[in-house]
Parts: sequence; C-alpha cells; structure tokens
Amino acid sequence: MEVYKNPKPLCFSLLLSLSLFLFVFASSFVDAKILQHDFVVQETTVKRQCNSHNRITVNEMFPGPTLEVNNGDTLVVNVMNKGQYNVTIHWHGVRQMRSGWADGPEFVTQCPIRPGKSYTYRFTIQGQEGTLWWHAHSSWLRATVYGALIIHPQDGSSYPFTTPKREAPILLGEWWNANPIDVIREATQTGGTPNVSDAYTINGQLGDLYNCSSQDTVVIPVDSGETNLLRVINAALNQQLFFTVANHKLTVVGADASYLKPFTTSVIMLGPGQTTDVLITADQTPARYYIAARAYNSAQGAPFDNTTTTAILQYKSATPCCSTSPVFPSLPAYNDTNTATTFAASFRSRTKAEVPTDIDDNLFFTVGLGLLNCPPGASASNCQAPNRTRFTASMNNVSFALPSNFSLLQAHQQGIPGVFTTDFPAAPSLQFDYTGNVSRSLWQPVRGTKLYKLKYGSRVQLVLQGTSIFTAENHPIHLHGYDFYIIAQGFGNFNSKTDTSKFNLVDPPLRNTVGVPVNGWAVIRFVADNPGVWLMHCHLDVHLNWGLAMAFLVEDGFGELQSLEPPPDDLPIC
Repeated sequence: MEVYKNPKPLCFSLLLSLSLFLFVFASSFVDAKILQHDFVVQETTVKRQCNSHNRITVNEMFPGPTLEVNNGDTLVVNVMNKGQYNVTIHWHGVRQMRSGWADGPEFVTQCPIRPGKSYTYRFTIQGQEGTLWWHAHSSWLRATVYGALIIHPQDGSSYPFTTPKREAPILLGEWWNANPIDVIREATQTGGTPNVSDAYTINGQLGDLYNCSSQDTVVIPVDSGETNLLRVINAALNQQLFFTVANHKLTVVGADASYLKPFTTSVIMLGPGQTTDVLITADQTPARYYIAARAYNSAQGAPFDNTTTTAILQYKSATPCCSTSPVFPSLPAYNDTNTATTFAASFRSRTKAEVPTDIDDNLFFTVGLGLLNCPPGASASNCQAPNRTRFTASMNNVSFALPSNFSLLQAHQQGIPGVFTTDFPAAPSLQFDYTGNVSRSLWQPVRGTKLYKLKYGSRVQLVLQGTSIFTAENHPIHLHGYDFYIIAQGFGNFNSKTDTSKFNLVDPPLRNTVGVPVNGWAVIRFVADNPGVWLMHCHLDVHLNWGLAMAFLVEDGFGELQSLEPPPDDLPIC
C-alpha cells in the first residue's frame, strides 16, 4: 500500500504546495517500515476456572499477539478465518486516513470474512503515539479476539516524559464460562439482558481470587527504585472498570494514543475501548502487591459481575513467592461515580490543542436505552424485558440497524441505492426532560439505517446527551476514524446558554472514546478531514447489539489527497 500518491497536475502553484507537503510528509517518516503479520482466527482450547473451554482466538493466543510499531509505519495484516463464525478485525483508535476499507466494523466498512476466507488489512499509522488495541468487530467475538497495538515514537524521538525502565501492556478483559456467542444469541432471542460475565481477566488470566486460578496469576517483576510504564487497556465487553495497584501511585501520561499533562492518582477508571498509559515507580518496601480491577457500575439496579481480577506486582528482592500474601489495594465502591468523574475531569492535553472554534455542524444526539412493546403474536418467551417488552437502545430515537447485503462504505462508494439513508436527525425531533421521569411514549425508537452526511473539512460540535429512558448509566461512546476533543462534561440536561461557560478550548484531552456520564452529557469537537463511513457507537457491546449507534458519511474533498482510496482487490463480498 502506498503511503501517498502523486496528484495529477492542476496548476503550478497547487503542484508546488502539494510537492512541499509530500516532501515534508515523506521526510517525517523517512525511517518508516512496512510490518507484516498473519492472524489465524480459529477455535482454541482455553482452560479457566477448573474447566476447559473452546473459544475463538488469534494464533491460538488469548489475548492475541501484541503488535508494536513506530509512528509512520505501515501495517499489513493478513487475517485467515479458520473458525466457524464470520469475523472482522477493527484497529481501535487508528485514524485510518483515507484507508476506511481497513477499519473493520462488520457491514460498515466491509462485509465479514467468512469461514475459510481471508482479507488483508493495510494501513499507515500517521501522527499517533501511545497505546491502542485491536479487536473483533463481529457479534461477541471480541470477548476473546483482541490484543494490544503499541505505537512507539519515530526512531530518534523519545517520550515526552521520563523514559521507563520497562513497559508492560495490561489488558483487562471479561470472561464467560459459556460461549459468548451463545450468550448474546440467547439474549437476542428472549429480548432480555444477556447473562453477566463470570469473571474479569488481566492479560487473559483471572487472578488468584477465583477458583483454580492461583497458579496462572500474571506476575509483573520490578526492581526497587525503577519507573515503569503500564499500558492499560479495557477490552471488557460490557463493563467499565476501576484499576489500581496496592500502595502505589499512578502517574497518568497518555490516553487513547495521545499525550496528557501528567497527573497522579491512586485509581483510574476506563470504559470499554479506552486506554490509559501510567508511570509507576517501585518506591515501596520490597514485597508483592496486588494489581486489581473491578466494576464501575453506574446503572442503578442493573445486574453486573461484582468479582475482582488480580495480577501481582512483585519486587525482585522481595521474600520468595507465596510465603506471604500480596498486599491488597483499596478499591472504590462499585457505584462510585464521584471517583470516576474526578478522574475524567483531570485530563488535559499536554500541549495547546487545535480545537475548532467556528462550527459548521452543531449536533445534539441523545443516547440511551429503551423498551419495545412485544410484537403482536410474539411469545412471552421472546419478550423477557420488564412488563413483557424487549430491550432496545438508540441515538436521537433511531435504533441503528446494520445492512446485510452490502457494507455501508461499499454502498456509498458504488452508489448502491436502498442500503441506507442520509436523514439521521441533527437533533432529537422531540425535546423532553432527558434525565428526568421520561414518558413511556418515548421508549419506542424507530429502527433504521440512517447516516449523517458531513462535508469534507466540516468543523463539528456534538453534544452527547444521556437519557434516563428505562435506566441511566455511563455510556462509553467510540467514534471510528477520528480523534476528538472532549471540551466539557456535566450532569443533568445540557443547557446551551449556561453550560458553554464550562468549555475548555485551550487544552482539552484528545480521545477516541468518551464516557457520557450517568444522567449527564459530554461535548466533543472534531474536523471531518477523513472521508468515508465512520461508525459511532456505545462500546458496551450489549448496547451496540440493541442499536445504540449511528454513522457519519464524510464526503470526499478536493483532489486525491482528500479522497477515499479505492477498495482493495480482496475486499470480502457479502
């Protein structure tokens, strides 16, 4: 795959400016490499909690392989599907500039890779450094198909913080003793909530608080006095998680592959999809200390997995293993919204942010759950949500439906009619007390495949307003193909007259996943400079299954450098 292509000559001045751009671009990535990997998706026997389970994995690894690149490198990953389910791979947080065909969400940018077939993802990392990750974007395969994507600075460059002695990816996951595909299929059939997970994991292991897991607990060795970098990734399907290390402070230096003004905390909170880079100094008495993660559950009365996963931070000079129990940390209460909010409010970009100020598209999207009336003639066994209903979710009262015969990007690029419409509403058709006692008449969203069209270069402000339709909770909203600035967050209903005073236009954090607070709102801004079709959805996978998603269609700009690349020859067909 070419990093760029020479545009056709238009006039001397335009050609000169493009040539200068290409020279600077090529010079900045002079040491860039093309890195090739093979991913074999197949069923593997995994032993957890005293039993053996067959699960879909990549290269027979759980989690899958960690990919390490430098800013400017090109990744070429050939995915061979030897499993029994359709699969795609999403490169979570990668900007995919003009390479939307490699983004990965099923039926959005590609049709799925069928069993026995393959597809090669080709894309270049441009201007990003830090921790991202990759995961399946088909049904609930993400439960076991995921891995870290670490982006180092270009050769000759360094981190803007103390160089760590060691680095370690920490992938937080969610484990079911049942096949996760069966779990979501049963919930889809009944219309109720899926069974909650049986455990959480750190780097695929449950930790020694679970039965039959003590010998497999992850151990991270450290030397006294050294400072290490932990790259923490929340790969859980449906749970936001608190994370801490007993008796140690964590200095946050990055999130979602963007650097931050460093700040110190004893606990961090990550929604599914989010990453956080923290420095940890081994400055305690040599011993063994628990690394622990457990749920932040913001939805009142909702069932959740209340177990705790652990790993061990072990000083090399400590008493030999197992003669003493590791020191256990203090963790926030499961519903500690104050700690989660305080943590999110601490984020600031390391340098002055280039926040768009003159707004072209001013959008307001409600996000939340709902209940559908039981269809006429349906069995009660298919309507097991409260009061004989079925769970649903929506943005602006539209419950997103994926196509099945074409991907959205394919339909857009080829002009195929009837696959989607571009009438997703810029604001809810009905204004109401979003976080108050909501009328049941608002619990019936319309199902549809509606996109919102953006012109290339449009400056976008988007208010994401949580709702208390059925129940309120914190929603981690992820936008594909883009980073965005989180300029404000708050509780209650967003007020455009008073809440604008809270906007941070100087150093807001740049992220790809934002937590919309329980019974609250978040405001983000970005420039639509990446053509294609880009999914935006709640990263709680059960909410995505219920339709809490939409997609932006960003039109091509002027010339080749502002246009979507043509589809690859091996693009899967539906």
